[in-house]
Amino acid sequence: MEDLATLHEIAAALAGEQLRPSLQEVLLILARKGGISRGAITIVNPSSGEIRIEAAYGLSPGAIQKGRYKPGEGITGRVIETGRPIKVPMVSKEPLFLNRTGGHSSAKGEESFLCAPILRGGKAIGALSVDRPFDPGFDLDRALQLLTVIAAMVSRLVAHIEALQWEKEARQEESRRLKEQLKDRYSISNLVGSSNKMREVFQMISQVCKSSATVLIRGESGTGKELAASAIHFNSERAKGPFVKVNCAALPATLIESELFGHEKGAFTGALRQKAGKFEQADKGTIFLDEIGSISLDVQSNLLRVLQEREFERVGGSSTIKADVRIIAATNRDLEKAVEEGAFREDLYYRLNVFPIYMPALRQRKTDILLLADHFLERYAKENKKDIRRFSTPAIDTMMQYHWPGNVRELENCIERAVLLCDGGVIHSHHLPATLQTGQESDTMPRLALEEAVSRLERDMIIDALKSTRGNMAQAAELLSITPRQMGYKVKQLKIDFRDYR
Repeated sequence: MEDLATLHEIAAALAGEQLRPSLQEVLLILARKGGISRGAITIVNPSSGEIRIEAAYGLSPGAIQKGRYKPGEGITGRVIETGRPIKVPMVSKEPLFLNRTGGHSSAKGEESFLCAPILRGGKAIGALSVDRPFDPGFDLDRALQLLTVIAAMVSRLVAHIEALQWEKEARQEESRRLKEQLKDRYSISNLVGSSNKMREVFQMISQVCKSSATVLIRGESGTGKELAASAIHFNSERAKGPFVKVNCAALPATLIESELFGHEKGAFTGALRQKAGKFEQADKGTIFLDEIGSISLDVQSNLLRVLQEREFERVGGSSTIKADVRIIAATNRDLEKAVEEGAFREDLYYRLNVFPIYMPALRQRKTDILLLADHFLERYAKENKKDIRRFSTPAIDTMMQYHWPGNVRELENCIERAVLLCDGGVIHSHHLPATLQTGQESDTMPRLALEEAVSRLERDMIIDALKSTRGNMAQAAELLSITPRQMGYKVKQLKIDFRDYR
């Protein structure tokens, strides 16, 4: 009956939601009901194969740290290797006993040791071991049977721990791998460009990434401002921290403050729970504020405080929150003009403009067009599993002659489209969008000289005006916003008879 009561109590302990506390409670029950002096639950690390203590009773933290074995090593290692329980009536007379945890000493008197495997699918994934004072009259066989039953009860919980540990380690490894990939992808050496203007950009990124200074990236839309911000973060000492991106222009004015600084539950309609803002999420890392020139003056004042003090309050909150965040901002607007017009705070502008980096437009770095085109061709050909190796000479001429108002983003989109349309190994000019075609290449150049075309337009407009005024020269001149004298000169020059329209 006593054994049944012990098993019932252990079953209740194993029903808890907390894994390790449940295992700890099992050992405490064995100490209280079974009189053990020490106990341990060890499991096998599936990735390394090492056996380590997961829960213990009567062992110091240092002893737990030392309690690591390999399968087959010592009594615990042998139990896990063979999957069979072992009893040691007198520890001092067992040569296989390693005493890794240092819990057995002659000063404490003779002890017995029992160890049962924790099985899953017929294979040992851990072990339950206990020490008790040596007693010649104690039934060790019955105690070992009970321990084996308890180990079977524990097996499901230990299997859960093993699965969680494996999943945790797999996530950590995946996170490490992804961070390495990001670091490689955003390495400064991987940014495409060999023009003098881009070399200046690379040099400035190399200088500023070593510090935590605020950076303001200027340039037209599509020039790669976000790519430059990523390169700064992933090559800095904050690379292991978060990199949080915020497109300020995409957020409604009523929500941007909540997105940046967070809000408390009930701060406004729809705030059903507390929410951390982007600055909290970026703690120990970097926040990238794209389109910084679009934020309102109210938000600008709060942002200025973050820049100065690195602290803020959530919307609807009163407690001050500190955040160790590096700020990188970007804009394609003329901030100096916005300051003059009162649309952007002057003090915020100077706080942001600590280290400005200007991203050149693609038309200012013509020598990089082919490098970028080849880079995008290789990427999208690989993504779409196509064997496209080069551009034809006319396609190259088309790209070089175009003015690229959308900059690198427009070039990337054009190459992706061309790769999708191309069925051979070479991209030709007809694979490129029609907007890139010049009048000469598309055979749509005007057939008239400019002077002749202007004369024809003037003649048509004057005749229309005379028709509308029934040949009245003064009224026609007024319609065309010219003087009667100019009208008379044009009519004579173009050989128009105003009387024909009366």
